Amino acid sequence: MAFKKEIVEIIEPKDVFVGKNDAPITLMQFGEYENEDCAKANEIVKQLLEEYEGKVRFNFRHFPLTRIHQRSMKASEAAVAAAQEGKFWEMHNVLFSNRRNLGTTSLKLHSREAGISNKKFLDDLVNGVYGWQVQDDLKEGIDRGVKELPAFFINNEAFTGKPTFANLSSAIDSALKKSKKKSTAKQRA
Repeated sequence: MAFKKEIVEIIEPKDVFVGKNDAPITLMQFGEYENEDCAKANEIVKQLLEEYEGKVRFNFRHFPLTRIHQRSMKASEAAVAAAQEGKFWEMHNVLFSNRRNLGTTSLKLHSREAGISNKKFLDDLVNGVYGWQVQDDLKEGIDRGVKELPAFFINNEAFTGKPTFANLSSAIDSALKKSKKKSTAKQRA
């Protein structure tokens, strides 16, 4: 008698967004949860999403710098695990607020705070169930030329400069103008 292996669809980080699906601007960040600059950038992103509501959708990709931050890999895996229950953003924010306390046991406590009900959460972390998804993000970041964090991309174009609210706003405004020109040109054609 053959056993049918259950196929489980894993929600990949590249498919997790906050903001309207049809927003003209996609802001993507490569970052990690122990990095102070990424935590500051997270607050800036929250402001940007408020300021550009309906115009920007945001995607966070994992780029754990494990040589510097040994716990960043498991923290990223915890965020991917949370995404499986639709709680990525809750976990994402909890991880940034607790970035100095990201041991595996602490991650289990943080998961409760984020509203995760998966009884196998700790087992999944210990067994590295979502490690491949984090590795895929890391590989994509390397392929895109990410060298330091946080790294931003606006509509797939690398953002250069210090990721301040003013600098990112300016880059988003410029990308919005470009997208308006493209849609006007399409309407004329």
